[in-house]
Amino acid sequence: MAKRTKTQTVSFLSIALPISLLIGSSAGLAGQLGYFEQAATMTKAADLAEILQVPAGSFTYRSDGEFYHNGFAVDGPMIEKRIPIGLSLMKYQVSEGEYARCVDDGRCAAIAPAHMRGAEFPATGVSHDDATAYAHWFSDKTGETWLVPTYEQIAFAAGSKFADDALGVDSDSRNPALRWLADYERESRRKADSEPEPKERGHFGENEYGLADFASNVWEWTSTCHRRVDLAGAASAKTNAACGIYVTVGRHNSPMSAFVRDPKTGGCSVGAPPSNLGFRLIRDDRWYASLLKRLRDRGIIS
Repeated sequence: MAKRTKTQTVSFLSIALPISLLIGSSAGLAGQLGYFEQAATMTKAADLAEILQVPAGSFTYRSDGEFYHNGFAVDGPMIEKRIPIGLSLMKYQVSEGEYARCVDDGRCAAIAPAHMRGAEFPATGVSHDDATAYAHWFSDKTGETWLVPTYEQIAFAAGSKFADDALGVDSDSRNPALRWLADYERESRRKADSEPEPKERGHFGENEYGLADFASNVWEWTSTCHRRVDLAGAASAKTNAACGIYVTVGRHNSPMSAFVRDPKTGGCSVGAPPSNLGFRLIRDDRWYASLLKRLRDRGIIS
């Protein structure tokens, strides 16, 4: 058997020692952040909700927000985007029965009796704050990171069912009457199509990816802040984002204050309000998402 030289031994130790220290410190950090304690109580996400996988791909959607050009309201620009790794999100909107588990655990505020219809109905009468609380509870239950989706993410997952709120008026037109008439016709159609009473989950069918009940009579919260954008001619666009007001999506887009549970009581800045407010969650599949969540939960990072 060949004998190891002193130089070889020192070289081996110079590699092995840092690795062992890294493993030890990682284990210590994992213990401090609660990885080991949580592992014993984790529940699979699939046991709490039906999870849908939307494959990677490219798509085009209209940018969110209110856009102005030379003092006139204009349609938002179209954006081409590629989602490189696909999305994992809830197939259905969170139901009353699913939401009730969070309430029973003392982590979510109860839904008002006026909005309760049964365990298989989507949870409505819920605010953005309620949706965020449920996301924290669901993440803690599963050991994964679940979030209220962004406008862009839900636009991709909704596919052909995602609404285009364009008025179709020439952006160079300086005739405000044309835009007023187009806006009036759009709002009239929205009110005529109103069907306010929620239905059991699955009633409104699925899109091409299997996403259920999107663009039904339950609008969904996103984590995207409503914004007003001044395109300012040749100058750089100026954005005024109002966080605390979030975009809700459904048959049309509608900005709502984070605390609003019933859209008919106010909180919508323009146009016909949503019939009902609900939500679904998306999983953060970045490799470091779980670590970030634990660091935030413990106040180590903001």
